[in-house]
Amino acid sequence: MEDVLDVYARPHDPKHPVVCVDEGGKQLIGEVREPLPVRVGTPARQDSEYVRGGVANLFMAFEPLAGQRHVEVTQRKTSVDFARFLCTLSDQHYRDATRIVLVCDNLSTHTPAALYEAFAPAQARRLAERFEWHYTPKHGSWLNVAEMELSVLARQCLDRRIPDQQTLTREAAAWEQQRNVAVVKVEWHFTTADARIKLRRLDPPIHLQ
Repeated sequence: MEDVLDVYARPHDPKHPVVCVDEGGKQLIGEVREPLPVRVGTPARQDSEYVRGGVANLFMAFEPLAGQRHVEVTQRKTSVDFARFLCTLSDQHYRDATRIVLVCDNLSTHTPAALYEAFAPAQARRLAERFEWHYTPKHGSWLNVAEMELSVLARQCLDRRIPDQQTLTREAAAWEQQRNVAVVKVEWHFTTADARIKLRRLDPPIHLQ
């Protein structure tokens, strides 16, 4: 925990941006019948019957001190998908950074090994060295700011029926652009010192001889 909190305490540095990464799913649901539009005095009406379209994955990368995020919709969330997402971050969104300070959870796919599954060894090594890896502790995913931003995305954009991956990609991109233009940031105030006081009960016991 203290490792992640210390990372969040760092000042903003464009050459070493702190980028939080997480992923979430969205059930794709289509309409059987077109909803009736809103009329004066009458709310929109939606048929209870629907068509299941499977589940899509959303990767979220969020730089809290810069107020910038990137959402990528994929069909799956395998190690290869995660590696390709990191490649996009490295070579497109943060190509001018010296090194990217990456915060993510302990999911089995979130390791440098994923890069070697997706790319040739030389490319994988180049990408692995572009990132400084930091992991949230077990049962401590709430420390990942990207998880919070996914929650905002779910409330503001995904809390409705979306029929297919193409529509989901378009809607997520519109939400991303709006939030980025507004430069919505997060300033983390829970420090290592706070954790040592408030979460003291979680520290391992010390037995004196």
